[in-house]
Amino acid sequence: MSLADGQGGYRVRFDWGPAGADAVSPDAAYVAVVDVLSFTTTLTVAIEQGLHVLPYRWRDDSAVDVARRNGAMLAVLRKEAGPGQVTLSPESILHANLRAEGIDRLVLPSPNGSAIAVRLADAGVTVIGVSLRNAAAAAAWVRQRAGDRPVGVVASGERWPDGSLRPAIEDLLGAGAFLDGLAEGRGWGAGVPDGFSPEAMTALWAYRGVSDGLADALRESVSGRELRGFGFAGDVEVASAAGASKVVPVLLDGWFIDGGS
Repeated sequence: MSLADGQGGYRVRFDWGPAGADAVSPDAAYVAVVDVLSFTTTLTVAIEQGLHVLPYRWRDDSAVDVARRNGAMLAVLRKEAGPGQVTLSPESILHANLRAEGIDRLVLPSPNGSAIAVRLADAGVTVIGVSLRNAAAAAAWVRQRAGDRPVGVVASGERWPDGSLRPAIEDLLGAGAFLDGLAEGRGWGAGVPDGFSPEAMTALWAYRGVSDGLADALRESVSGRELRGFGFAGDVEVASAAGASKVVPVLLDGWFIDGGS
């Protein structure tokens, strides 16, 4: 058995980063991409606002061109935002009234969650965006549609200064919240849900272990403290609102739309 085949016998799989996405996606009905701070939280909030969202791998001049060609607003870096601009900050989307300004499309660059979503879609995988805000709704949506086909879950993670993957607790917890929903609410003392890989079970129990103090865990995580240090405590608060959203962002023909509507 090769390493890439490691979770192939399981119906519900979990892994990290771009290579992990490749490993859990074969034959999957859906792959859930989780990037809590902040791509999938921002995505969830944007879909709540009725926007269509184009994920984009790079934050460079090509993103400007893509937004222009698609008649979309481009989300800029948090620290570069000027008047009337929105950023990867979910709080900036939450408080913007873009639809009232005639804007219904958003290009959202992100080197982690967005890049993974595009990578999977290019491989023909159906991608859904999952944050803590919509994890329960997304899990219920998938349960109704996946049937006996596998479901993959990818924690996007962050990057160390050398570019290597940094596993990030917020994405582990977001993935675990989604997996908890897939397990159909089995109790704390329940055995292993049928078809869950050991990797998926680890994420599930990590979430269950801190679910009562989820907001505190997110706030005090490395990523949470980093954002708060930069003055974006509101983003952490928006991301911590577990169960606040019923939308299910589904990536179809290059754009995330609400599959739950």
